[in-house]
Amino acid sequence: LDGVASLMLTLVSFVGWVICQYSIRYLDGEVAQGSYFRWTSLTLAAVCLMVVAGNLIMFLMAWVMTSLGLHQLLLHYCDRAAAQRAAWAKFTISRIGDGALLTATVLLYSQFRTLEFAELFVSVGSPASITVETQIAAFLLVIGAITKSAQFPFHTWLPQTMEAPTPVSALMHAGIVNAGGYLMIRTSPILSLTPWALTLLAIVGGVTACYAAAVMLTQTSVKKSLAYSTIAQMGFMLLQCGLEAYSAAMLHIVAHSLYKAHAFLSSGSVIADRAATSGSLSATGRVSWIAVSAIGFSQVALLSTSLVSFGINPITKPGGLLLGGIFCLATTHWVGQSMRTGIRSLWIHTLTIAGGLCVVYAASYAAVDRFITASLPVAGGPEQFWLVAGVVATGFLGLLVLQSALVSGRAAVFLNKWHIHASNGFYLESTLRRVFGPLLNT
Repeated sequence: LDGVASLMLTLVSFVGWVICQYSIRYLDGEVAQGSYFRWTSLTLAAVCLMVVAGNLIMFLMAWVMTSLGLHQLLLHYCDRAAAQRAAWAKFTISRIGDGALLTATVLLYSQFRTLEFAELFVSVGSPASITVETQIAAFLLVIGAITKSAQFPFHTWLPQTMEAPTPVSALMHAGIVNAGGYLMIRTSPILSLTPWALTLLAIVGGVTACYAAAVMLTQTSVKKSLAYSTIAQMGFMLLQCGLEAYSAAMLHIVAHSLYKAHAFLSSGSVIADRAATSGSLSATGRVSWIAVSAIGFSQVALLSTSLVSFGINPITKPGGLLLGGIFCLATTHWVGQSMRTGIRSLWIHTLTIAGGLCVVYAASYAAVDRFITASLPVAGGPEQFWLVAGVVATGFLGLLVLQSALVSGRAAVFLNKWHIHASNGFYLESTLRRVFGPLLNT
């Protein structure tokens, strides 16, 4: 029970308690209410067991139990064809991850003759541990994380789960898909031996984040938009793990879990909230590049100052400059959008909040970093950092241009033509269903 496990256990317990409290009223009067709570209890227990597992075989058992519990929850409305299709698609993809994790477990045991995390991490600290078996095991651990966290191209099952009850969606998006990132953080001493595995993880995470964010912009369904949001957020979290920014990834897990649980549990009020604000704000003005540049420089300066004030040097932290740049790019774009409304009080208010976010993020990162740093290895980073940085920078700058064009209403004709393709996830789901339909039992 170290900092990583205790932080995750607290998070899972709190989110699970909130979801169960919500479910009492949400499922009141349903015939299958008792069955729902039994499977929810099993799933939460499995996640908690996985978090505190002290050896890889117990982690694997809890990993599989979590998947099986979620499978039953996805079949809560088993008479619906869409629910069955989503559940069995998830079941099939999960078995790929289970197989990868099981094979990695066998390889690690054959080499080190132990599955205890503490003993494993001591053993892999020696240069003699960097063998072909260890590196293959690291790649298999990455595959397990990719499948669990719904990363491209294994993400197609998550947007299909719209038939599940809302609290099931909240549990799935706020807790279970985080297991992939937790696996990477938990086994980080092993991953650090294989920079190419980290490179693969970072590239897959970055590509998934950009792909899912682009698709999310075109969705009209609230829950489907949140599903692609989760895929993008998990991609960004695995990108952080690939850069060995494990403290930032852990903070991301905590923040995303709390945010996404709230987003799903309050999804029923989205239409009323949208109606209350529609037409009151419209970003139709133009903002000069000088103003945007000034905002960007101020965000960089404020974030850097905040991090240094809390004893964090972004230059020495893994992926610090790249991740910090993405953070400042996001806040700068947000403030720029508020300036385009032409409402002076609004953009001043937004600029103040953006500055406050820099301070809050720096303080939260420093707290998480000091809480879990003893459980983390010395960072080495991916094998091809500049390749990763180029892919990520290109993707996020492209997203910035795309979102700016869509929001301004001046999108080029070819973007309008691609809108229908993006809204359908570029047909990846339908293609996989057509090719692997019999395997997915559809």
